[in-house]
Amino acid sequence: MDDVLILTVLQFMFRQFEQFRNIFQNSRLDLYLPPHLNLCQLEKGMFQSVIHSRPATQQRLLTWLTVLEHLEVFMEMSSAKLWGESCRWMVIIIVQLAKATLRILLLLWYNAGIQTSPPITPLDRERHLQRSSIEDSYIEGEEYSQASCGTFIGQRSRRVLRTLNCPPSLQLRHWGIPQVEERQQRSQEEIQQPPTPLSQMETLAESLYITRPLLHLLALGIWGQKSWKPWLVSGMLDIASLNLLRPPKQMRQAERAELRRRTFLLLYYLLRSPFYDRYSESKILFLLRVLADYVPGVGLVARPLMDYLPVWQKIYFYNWG
Repeated sequence: MDDVLILTVLQFMFRQFEQFRNIFQNSRLDLYLPPHLNLCQLEKGMFQSVIHSRPATQQRLLTWLTVLEHLEVFMEMSSAKLWGESCRWMVIIIVQLAKATLRILLLLWYNAGIQTSPPITPLDRERHLQRSSIEDSYIEGEEYSQASCGTFIGQRSRRVLRTLNCPPSLQLRHWGIPQVEERQQRSQEEIQQPPTPLSQMETLAESLYITRPLLHLLALGIWGQKSWKPWLVSGMLDIASLNLLRPPKQMRQAERAELRRRTFLLLYYLLRSPFYDRYSESKILFLLRVLADYVPGVGLVARPLMDYLPVWQKIYFYNWG
């Protein structure tokens, strides 16, 4: 029932996108949505095979949270175009409140730990189908182990080859590169691992990160968009959240990647108002103009970026989401 409802919502949103494509053409929305059509194309069996170890209710929360994160920009831009700025900010508040509620439930009720964005990563369809075809060819009762086959590293070429000591049976051979197979196996094991338990201080840090958008919106409502206070409040919450979390070495690979992503997103404060309006905008556009005029070939990227940057900066979920 949940899958049917989610697909119905997605189909409705994409029909509206097709209907108003000409309205959004100047805002580059048509460049944003097509990559996320993969969310509608996830087969139920493949989807459940990735998160089969989670409770059904937690799976629903993750699914709805992923849907919100994929459609938030569309909802913001469509509401602004059709009903104006006041409706746009109402949609932003509702979406951020829904996302924060779902994330808090996952953190406190299901002990989801550090949550990635998006919660359900896009499916690597080619790798998943390859692994499924290999698993379907297994002989009943026989285990396949890449580690038991052994490998040999050439002294001059440094290529990794299989030894002939213990090759698998002909039915189980798939002639893949050993390094790739090992990475795939480690990736699958990483997905199956439970989230790293968080202490009280780390739970507080994750809660600060989750509620930061709501506190920023509250600060915008109190002091206005031109004030420095919302910018400072949001920045301090992000920095405090990162400082309170444990060293990345004690976490899973996906959690370490999420912390690196959050650290990188601190650079976005250079592109967020009022810092962008008063300091960054003129310098960034001047640098792009110089590169486009004097460096051969760079203009193909720099000039469209100069046109797109002001549009991107005004979209809340691109800039602050």
